[in-house]
Amino acid sequence: MNNLVKLDLLKRSRPSGLLGLALDGSRLEGVVLRRTNGSLQVHQSFAVTLSLDPLTNDPALVGREIRNQLDASGVRERHCVVGLPLKWTLVTHTQMPDLPEADVASFLQIEAERGFPCDVATLHLATSRYRLPSGEQHATLLGVPRNHVALLEQVLRAAQLKPVSFSLGITALQRAGVEASNGVLALVIGESQVGLQVICDTGVAALRALEGAIEIESGRRQFHPDLVAREVRITLGQLPAGLREAVRRIRIFGPRDLGQALADELQLRLESMDLQVEVVTSYAANEFGVQLPPQAPVSPAFSLAAGPLAGRAALFEFLPPKVTALQQLAARYSSGKLQRVGLIAALLLLGVGGLFAIQQWQLLRLQSKWTAIGPRVRELEAMQQQIRRFRPWFDSSLRSLSILQRLTEAFSEDGVVTAKTVEIRDQTTVTCSGIARNNQALLQTLERLRSLPGVADLNRGPTRGQSPMQFTFDFRWSEGRKNDN
Repeated sequence: MNNLVKLDLLKRSRPSGLLGLALDGSRLEGVVLRRTNGSLQVHQSFAVTLSLDPLTNDPALVGREIRNQLDASGVRERHCVVGLPLKWTLVTHTQMPDLPEADVASFLQIEAERGFPCDVATLHLATSRYRLPSGEQHATLLGVPRNHVALLEQVLRAAQLKPVSFSLGITALQRAGVEASNGVLALVIGESQVGLQVICDTGVAALRALEGAIEIESGRRQFHPDLVAREVRITLGQLPAGLREAVRRIRIFGPRDLGQALADELQLRLESMDLQVEVVTSYAANEFGVQLPPQAPVSPAFSLAAGPLAGRAALFEFLPPKVTALQQLAARYSSGKLQRVGLIAALLLLGVGGLFAIQQWQLLRLQSKWTAIGPRVRELEAMQQQIRRFRPWFDSSLRSLSILQRLTEAFSEDGVVTAKTVEIRDQTTVTCSGIARNNQALLQTLERLRSLPGVADLNRGPTRGQSPMQFTFDFRWSEGRKNDN
């Protein structure tokens, strides 16, 4: 996984500017570097003491505190390279047997499970391999708790920063893989500890944090040189024989006064081991393969930012790779039964998608036909609406004429009974008034009317006079219409 991350970093376009951050306890050191025409320029630098711990306090509050410090220093750069505290790392070592390269990763995974005192699933792992002068191969395995890294990512996100790498400041100061670093024991003076690193060949052979080597008294850092010297002897004594004899130099990084004081103490206490002790106060001219600014400050933050700007990947990378949803799906269904399940699911999705495509095609085809006949349909609907509106005025049964026809048939042709008014209401209720020569003629007329089909409920109304006489009657017409809606 570490190699994949390195390749990913190398494939990315080289940034033109970076913010290097080194976190050591509560102390945060930062340097903003920009690359211009093959040279590096320092734009801002700062060193502050944080009042909040990223591991125990709310990430949003810690991020706000860091953002305030960056704003106060005029830092606007968002992309950053972060040096993790060395005390966060767990370290174990193993000797490498002769294995095919394809089996090395599995072997190192097993050795990590054996060597670390916790579940390796809770750690971000990184590996450094090296070869002794005798030809033996060894590996140094490092683990950083995933929870620590996740909290730091939240803090940086709250500080409006985008990390591009999580590494170690000590490995950026004294890089492995260069001839000048072979057989070097590096000491880095921190806030309350001293970091120790031994480099052999192209890898790191030893990496430790010497806790308690520095104490704060009256606001000043005080060394315990005896402790440092003892830990140096122990570390060298634990190295394989061929490597122990190859370590001939001690390089000290840190503030000049503290570094010189530690160098003097170690020179006295390690005189019998014939070790050359030096304090690093400046970078070598070809340290990063680019031109450095004059009097460039030797610090973990500077080295962390300068490496990527010079096109060099970090030896240890702990930034979790950004895995896309497609990569997660591919990893989940990459083998065995899950792969077959994924294939079946894909075929089902393809089939369902095909059905939806056919349905959509049919809908489009029908929509095209409707577009063609739409105007004619709307015209017919308008005509139907008009027909429903005016149909009662065009009754083909001629109901009113039928009523008048039946009423005429009931009256005699000699004129003894005549009608003056005929009122038809709702084509069912008929009221008739007129004049009859006498009552006998009126009764005969009513009798003939009552016998006609369609006449019901015939009622004689009031009459006036004797001869002639005025009459009124009404009846209900019940004959159905032939074309009634």
